[in-house]
Amino acid sequence: MSTSTVEAQSLNVIPLRGVRGMIADNMRKSLDEAAQLSHHADCDATALFETKVRLAEQGIKVSIEDLIAQALISTLARHPDVNGRVEGREIQLNPAVHLSFAMALPGNLLVAPTLFNADSQSLIERSDARRALQTRARSGKLSVPEMTGGTFTISNLGLSRVRHFTPIVNLPQIAILGIGETRLKPWVMPEGQISVRRIMGLSLSFDHRALDGGPAGAFLSDLCDQIEQG
Repeated sequence: MSTSTVEAQSLNVIPLRGVRGMIADNMRKSLDEAAQLSHHADCDATALFETKVRLAEQGIKVSIEDLIAQALISTLARHPDVNGRVEGREIQLNPAVHLSFAMALPGNLLVAPTLFNADSQSLIERSDARRALQTRARSGKLSVPEMTGGTFTISNLGLSRVRHFTPIVNLPQIAILGIGETRLKPWVMPEGQISVRRIMGLSLSFDHRALDGGPAGAFLSDLCDQIEQG
């Protein structure tokens, strides 16, 4: 038996078509069309985890991702130039936050359905709506607007050992936040002493056509401050 025959027998060929093909095309299009840049930061998420525990003691069960979404929405209100889309030759900034959540599905598939008007919901309402969105995504019941109507995306790899990464902008949106691993690390506190804290890695990818590096850096720094407040 020739080497080529052995290789052919051992290959598992997966055609890039259907949903997987659409995802591949969209990723390639994003890199081709947008001037993408990523900023990375570490932030002290200790207070955020303490808030999660405190809420659980009150019977309110929310995830760290829910709390980050809450901090993100508050920060976007102070940085409206980050929340929007690039449509053709126009930057369209949206007063409402239509928040997309990147979700991994069986079969190596990735979707980012949108929670519309996330900024008008309470923490608990948004948490319930996110879980319902995830359930419908897994059952293939998402609508076209939910798949295409977002103004900002969250991509969460917090359960992995990936600290920082460069998430691809979910075109035509302006920016996407990547949530990386949280790990106990020594941290210099504002008073100068060193303490062991829960340090979270964050990554912000953005379309440089719509957002410059300085404002993007200011947004990410402000988000870290918001998270550190819990």
